Amino acid sequence: MERSQELALSQMRKSIEKLGTSTEKYGDPTLMRFLIARSMDADKAAKMFVQWRKWRTTFVPLGFIPDSEVQDELGAEKLYLQGLSRKGFPVLLIIVNKHFPAKDQHQFKKFVVHLLDKTIASSFRDREIGNEKLAVVLDLKDISYKNVDTRGLITGFQFLQAYYPERLAKLYILNMPRFFVSVWKMVSYFLEKATLQKITIVTNEEERREVIRDIGEEALPEEYGGRAEHVLMQDVVLTPLNH
Repeated sequence: MERSQELALSQMRKSIEKLGTSTEKYGDPTLMRFLIARSMDADKAAKMFVQWRKWRTTFVPLGFIPDSEVQDELGAEKLYLQGLSRKGFPVLLIIVNKHFPAKDQHQFKKFVVHLLDKTIASSFRDREIGNEKLAVVLDLKDISYKNVDTRGLITGFQFLQAYYPERLAKLYILNMPRFFVSVWKMVSYFLEKATLQKITIVTNEEERREVIRDIGEEALPEEYGGRAEHVLMQDVVLTPLNH
């Protein structure tokens, strides 16, 4: 680790303690995610970390959202946890034509936390290191206007940016229909530059080959050029993620 990073981490820990929060249970890899998200500004990173801790305590009091609390969303069978990519990132596949906008936004936010927590936790070996990332494949094939959920997409990205800094490794968007372009422009308005840089809208054969190279045939189902079976998220059994 560079000297400048060590100094920033030290300053960040001091700033967090001044804000009345402990960093005792969190290693450098976790804190570094917050520092990177705030351009290595220790005070801003400390504030972000404290806000995250407070949010987890109130919104996720058990440390995880159990399947039983998001049964309706899981029952739609739109989420698949496909193992690890070639770079070791857990792969989340989302089939959007099985999604419909939620009537209960609080419940939908629980679902977002459940899917992010479980995807990240699926890459753990014996314990959480703190710098684990995830890769996402968002398939828009055969969607209609009734599947469009602008608010849900914005919520998902806002949660990623505010509460899961530097967790997203890559997002591939497949089969985007023409009518969705204006929706994506609206969603993009809420995305930070660092998030946008990790997103590829796949539009040609070379980009499709990039998805296969990056994710790997072992994790991608056949229709995306891989050899894997679809694995429903609820069929993957993990030890609950604790923070």
